Amino acid sequence: MIDSPAVADPLVPFTEHRRLLFATAYRMLGSVADAEDVLQDAWLQWDGADRSAVRNPRAYLVRTVTNLSLNRLTSARATREAYVGPWLPEPLLTTPDIAEETELAETVSTAMLVVLESLSPLERAVFLLREVFGYSHAEIATALERSEATVRQTAHRAREHVQARRPRYDADTARRREATDRFLAACSGGDLNAMMELLAPDVTVWSDGGGKVTAARRPLHGVDAVARWIVGIFAKPESQGITLRPAHINGEEGVLAFMGDVPIGALTFDVVDGLFVNLRFQVNPDKLTGLDPERTL
Repeated sequence: MIDSPAVADPLVPFTEHRRLLFATAYRMLGSVADAEDVLQDAWLQWDGADRSAVRNPRAYLVRTVTNLSLNRLTSARATREAYVGPWLPEPLLTTPDIAEETELAETVSTAMLVVLESLSPLERAVFLLREVFGYSHAEIATALERSEATVRQTAHRAREHVQARRPRYDADTARRREATDRFLAACSGGDLNAMMELLAPDVTVWSDGGGKVTAARRPLHGVDAVARWIVGIFAKPESQGITLRPAHINGEEGVLAFMGDVPIGALTFDVVDGLFVNLRFQVNPDKLTGLDPERTL
């Protein structure tokens, strides 16, 4: 049984766990707007539930949000398959201390969200419930209305998939910040050689414009192609007036692009041995709502 104040006022436990619930929905969906919609639906379910029978409000709410996200993600797969160009998750501003919260840190990184996107909706749900929240296979089976055998197989498959694709990168904050500063200097100076010195030999860049703004329709590979593409962007007349600022995005050092005071893009990246290995530019204007400071996770 939960405490009587929580029974009398359903807002208390929901508010207490709201940050975690939003992060759960965001990890499932990779979309700030969709995550907020899921939280609204979860609130309606929680408000109408028999809360006197709920022993653990946190666990109940996480399961509710996961199931709602699973339903939404399943119905959205067809839309994502028809997406124009590379699909990247919506960037989300995070506080610098998020790394101290183990349940929130790694699985909100852009790199991990891209890996999670390659899972099926069920694999994604099972992976998060098992690996992030530590639910048993039996508990997940009950929550998702699947057999325990199915959940075990799905969990094993998802874990192997994620481990095989989990990118390697420098976690050292100082090293990432130094790389960020050098990147900003190379961009502002239009220095092709300096940009090339920052990139790993096997560097890849993804650019998500969603067909709404100009962006590369396919990933670019290699130092020369990536460096010329990045420097070329900032040399265009329409790019004059763009300012770049370091920011904490998805739990890591990143870069925001502004036109005046309006954010028009976000860059997240993986750095290995001080060199950029993967760069991900999100410039789809429909996917920048998470850059509102009031929505910082």
